[in-house]
Amino acid sequence: MDNSLNLIKLCVGAESVRDLIDWQKTPRAKGPDGLPRHVTRMWPKRDAELLDGGSLYWVFKGVVLARQRIVRLDEVDRGDGIRRCGIVLDPDVVRTEAVPRRPFQGWRYLEAKAAPRDLPRGRANDDIPPKLMAALAEIGVR
Repeated sequence: MDNSLNLIKLCVGAESVRDLIDWQKTPRAKGPDGLPRHVTRMWPKRDAELLDGGSLYWVFKGVVLARQRIVRLDEVDRGDGIRRCGIVLDPDVVRTEAVPRRPFQGWRYLEAKAAPRDLPRGRANDDIPPKLMAALAEIGVR
C-alpha cells in the first residue's frame, strides 16, 4: 500500500480537468524549468513526506477529479519580502475517482489511505459534470 503524504487543493478558476491541463500549458503556469507549478503562501512543514512520492489532488466544483505528482518545492520571490512555496508538478495529470469534497481555503494534507484511486489510463470524464460524477461514485458507479 502507498503510504505517501499528499496535498489537496481547490482548483480555482478551472471548470474541468481539461481547463487545468490547458492552463498549465501556458507560460504563466510554468516555472523557469518549464514544469507547471502552483504558488502558495504557506510552506508545507511535512515537505520531506510530500517529496517521497506525494501528489497534489485537485478539487473541481466540490469534487476531486485529478492529481499530479509533486516533483519538488521551490522558494518563490516576488520582490515583496513574502516567502512563497512553488509546488512544482509533474505535467502528467492523472484522472481519479470522483470524490465529493467540501470547500476549504488553501491546501490540506491528504493521507494516502484517504486519497481517491486513479482511474484507468485513457478514461476521461470531461463530458460528465463533476457533481453528477460524485453522485455516481456515491452509489458505487465508477
